[in-house]
Amino acid sequence: MTTETIQQPSNIMETETKIDFMKYRKLALIVSSILVILSLTGIFYKGLNLGVDFTGGTIVELAYSEPADVDQIRSALQASGYSEAMVLNFGSAEDVLIRIAPIKGVKSAEISNKVVSVLRVKDNADFELRRVEFVGPQVGDELTEDGALAVVYALLGILIYVALRFEFRFSIGAVSALIHDVVITVGIFAWTGLQFDLTVLAALLAVIGYSLNDTIVVFDRVRENFRTVRGGSPIEVTNLAVNQMLARTIMTSLTTLVVLIALFVFGGEIIHNFALALIIGVVVGTYSSTYIATAIALALGVSKDDLMKPVKDGASVQEREEELTRIFLEEHAAKEAKNAQK
Repeated sequence: MTTETIQQPSNIMETETKIDFMKYRKLALIVSSILVILSLTGIFYKGLNLGVDFTGGTIVELAYSEPADVDQIRSALQASGYSEAMVLNFGSAEDVLIRIAPIKGVKSAEISNKVVSVLRVKDNADFELRRVEFVGPQVGDELTEDGALAVVYALLGILIYVALRFEFRFSIGAVSALIHDVVITVGIFAWTGLQFDLTVLAALLAVIGYSLNDTIVVFDRVRENFRTVRGGSPIEVTNLAVNQMLARTIMTSLTTLVVLIALFVFGGEIIHNFALALIIGVVVGTYSSTYIATAIALALGVSKDDLMKPVKDGASVQEREEELTRIFLEEHAAKEAKNAQK
C-alpha cells in the first residue's frame, strides 16, 4: 500500500472556517506571560484586600423597617472611627450587613454594641439587630490555608484526569491554562483593591471548572482530528479543531456572560465581586483554552503518534502503515456515518 493511499482522506480541512489561530500562539504566550507577571507582582507586592472571612472581624446583620440608606449608614460609621467598615444590602433593601475588621484591644461584643448605638443616634432609623458573628484571626488563617489547598487539589486532580484521558502533554497545557486564568483573575483583584472573600474564592473554583470544560472540548476535537485527518501537521490539525469548535465556544461564552452580567448588575452588592470574578474568569478562560492550553501542548511536541491507537509490536514499517490506514479508514467511516445521521 503506497503513501499516496494513506494521504487520501476526505477534504474535511477544506470545509471548515480557516482562521489561523495558531499563527498568533507565540504572541499570545508573550502577552499572557506579561499579564501573569503583572498579576503576580500585584498579588505579592500590593497584596489582596482580604475580607473578614480571611482576616477575622465582626459581622453585624440589621433588619430595618423600611429600605435602608447604605451610604448614610456607611458615613455614620466612618464618622465614628470605623473607616474600613463594609456596609451592603443583604437579601433585600431592608436588610443590611456590616463587616468590620478586628480592632486591637476591642472585643467583638463591644464593637457590635457601639455600632448599634452609633446607628440609633446618628442614623435615626428603626431597625432590629438580627445577629452578630465574630470570625477570629485563627479561623481566618485556617480559611486562607484551606482555600489555597482547595485550588491546589483541584489543579492536581485535573492534571491526573487529563493525563489519563488524553496524554500527559495535554494535561500540562490544561493545568497551565487554568493557573493562567486563576492568577490573572486574582491579579485584577489585587491591583483594583476589590475585596477578596470566600465568594470570590468560590468563583475561582467555578472558573477552573468552566475553563477546563472548554479546554477538554477543544482537546477532544484535536484528538479526533489527529485520528481522522492524516495529511496535516500538528499545528494544522490543532488549528482545524479550534475552528471547528469556534461557534460552540462563542455561544457558550456569550450565554454565560449574559447571565453573569445580569447577576453583576441586578444581584446586589453582596454578590458583586463574585459575579465580577466569574466574568473575568470566563473571558480569560475562553482565551486560554484557545491559545494557552493548545499552544503549550504543541510546544511540548504532541503529535499524531501520541494519540493514534497502537499497532501490534514487531510489525514492519509497511505493516504499521497498513494498520494505521485501516484504523484511520474505520474511524473516518464512523465519523461520516455519525454526520449522516444528523
